[in-house]
Amino acid sequence: MFLSPRHSAIIEMAKDKGRVLVEDLAQHFAVTPQTIRKDLNDLCDQRLLTRIHGGALFPSGIENLEYEARRKIAADEKDAIGDAAARLIPDNASLFVNIGTTTEAVSKALLDHNGLMVITNNINVANRMRIYPSIEVVIAGGVVRGSDGGIVGEAAVDFIRQFKVDYAVIGASAIDHDGALLDFDFREVKVAQAIIANARHVILVADGTKFERTAPVRIGHLSQVNTFITDRCDVEAIRAICVESEVRLIETGR
Repeated sequence: MFLSPRHSAIIEMAKDKGRVLVEDLAQHFAVTPQTIRKDLNDLCDQRLLTRIHGGALFPSGIENLEYEARRKIAADEKDAIGDAAARLIPDNASLFVNIGTTTEAVSKALLDHNGLMVITNNINVANRMRIYPSIEVVIAGGVVRGSDGGIVGEAAVDFIRQFKVDYAVIGASAIDHDGALLDFDFREVKVAQAIIANARHVILVADGTKFERTAPVRIGHLSQVNTFITDRCDVEAIRAICVESEVRLIETGR
């Protein structure tokens, strides 16, 4: 497969950052946005990238993106989502925080809270929050996934089921337009399902790129959450589900 030097450079940038944006690429290569859109369409036609609104992602299918690459995707948007979620959670609350780069952004925004009890299967969340004396951290037992520090498996599920908390903060690798919440690892999905079942108020946090992705394992449905926080929701079917199921939709980018 022949790739032009610009196409090869775009692929490398997408691999490094997780996603590329039309305006950034046009400025970088000193060409028009129209030229970049054609480049991205060509690369997506060859299944080297996955098109999203305003840019493209390094492709995903049955395998998830590398963890550090996921951290970089929509980093500013995730921080804004984290801030919005933290504003919904009062002091002296109990909560689950599960695996994901967006849920980690929520944990970072919660550090100024007092009297929290945080139960998590995310080593990164536990490490960040454990040094704050006003926050009690309880970590699940189970198999530690080397790629991202997530704790998964039946032991983690059994552990989660011991609790009934005020809030759950969950993420998803992809959101289908029919409202299905999707992920890649069936072991992680089992933990997420236990978290949803044992929280009084479920907060889903996911940036807008998740509408453009797909994953093979079903966590549940958007109608099972109470609040959905994203930077933008351009999918009318998703907006309709939120209205019909009385899910509060918060868009931080609008």
